[in-house]
Amino acid sequence: MKYISTRGKAPALSFGDVLLAGLANDGGLYVPESLPHYSKEEIASWANLSYQELAFKVMWPFVEGDIPEAAFKKMIDEAYAGFNHSSIAPMVQVGNNEWILELFRSSTLAFKDFALQLLGRLMDYVLAERKEKLVILGATSGDTGSAAIEGCRHSEHLDIFILHPYQRVSEVQRRQMTTVIDNNVFNIAVKGNFDDCQGMVKSSFADQSFLKGAKLGAVNSINWARIMAQVVYYFSSALSVGAPHREVSFSVPTGNFGDIFAGYLAKKMGLPIDQLVVATNQNDILHRVIAENDMSRQSLNVTLSPSMDIMVSSNFERLLFDAHGRDGAQIDDLMARFNQGDVSLNDDAWSFVKENFDSYKVDDEKTCEVIADVFASTQYLLDPHTAIGLEAARNCWKDKSVPMITLATAHPVKFPEAVEKAGCESPKLPEHMKDLFEREESYSVLENSLSDVQAFVAEKI
Repeated sequence: MKYISTRGKAPALSFGDVLLAGLANDGGLYVPESLPHYSKEEIASWANLSYQELAFKVMWPFVEGDIPEAAFKKMIDEAYAGFNHSSIAPMVQVGNNEWILELFRSSTLAFKDFALQLLGRLMDYVLAERKEKLVILGATSGDTGSAAIEGCRHSEHLDIFILHPYQRVSEVQRRQMTTVIDNNVFNIAVKGNFDDCQGMVKSSFADQSFLKGAKLGAVNSINWARIMAQVVYYFSSALSVGAPHREVSFSVPTGNFGDIFAGYLAKKMGLPIDQLVVATNQNDILHRVIAENDMSRQSLNVTLSPSMDIMVSSNFERLLFDAHGRDGAQIDDLMARFNQGDVSLNDDAWSFVKENFDSYKVDDEKTCEVIADVFASTQYLLDPHTAIGLEAARNCWKDKSVPMITLATAHPVKFPEAVEKAGCESPKLPEHMKDLFEREESYSVLENSLSDVQAFVAEKI
């Protein structure tokens, strides 16, 4: 399997090279040259596989030739060994044909662990084979950071630097990152917002001279391996409600478009998906571009669902590449114009996006209302992101005979402010985190300055 850049100028790379590169050297994102396609019969034959066995079936074509089969199976088994539910990704029914896919039964209580527990192991394996080291530089709006740190903290071949917006992540999210005291882990709080942090990461990848010869790697969802791992739970959840013999729909709370892009790939790989619903908070660039063809940047709103407080959705470029007939030159031009100001898509591209996705926007007030209503009727407590996903599902659901699965991206314990504003009692921290607020923290607060951040990284490696 070869991987190509969405902007068409970077050379095609192998899986191992893409894994370590993150962003393409032309500023684009890597995507597979082609996708495997599975027949209904083949998908049906996977119905009784364990999550780990299914993960191997779905992902193997993407890594074959770079990672030996036995080594890949071992990495998958180790990545999911720490999850605290036998199903790995269990389903909970909250209404007629209405399901929640719990993606938080893991060490950091968020869906990011599905990809990042595997990503750290993949990187470690490839680096060991090549006798190389890598500097991981990532940005987090809340959950990626802790999951990336957990996935990389024991590696002998990685140093990891995570930027988070100062005082703009929840205390639980911050402490999950800053209480990891390992020699290769560095947390940086930037006096800015998530888009500032993500912009610094992208700028650093574009010009790595500040590293004096060291190499950067990415754990953000710009890294293809993140997306690849997330495709699996679309198959596992769909199989559990009758696919491929019936269609399934999904609603996905998303800011950076990575999680739902994995669903789009699952559909292209043969999973019979009826609807893919993009659920956003007030930071609604994805909803606006789908509903109105408005790709303008607006000022960032701070909301009760901070992991979606994003105005530049990096992974959307991967979809736009398909929407423009995989023409890298068009994407290069479109993204250059987007960086200068407002853009809209041509009619064919917008039609392509609308054919594949529905979308809905939910504000803080409605988010709290949904948390309260669902708890009152079912005693099931949603986190704010999942509440947005469920509300979007209910408003966009076209055919009630088709099961609708909302992705629960995080445990409600991570967002006590939203849970309490909804009039519910915040749950207690799980056993492995019960002393989180007593643990020592270690992080550096830096100005919103690329040169300051780069100087800090260069000094520490």
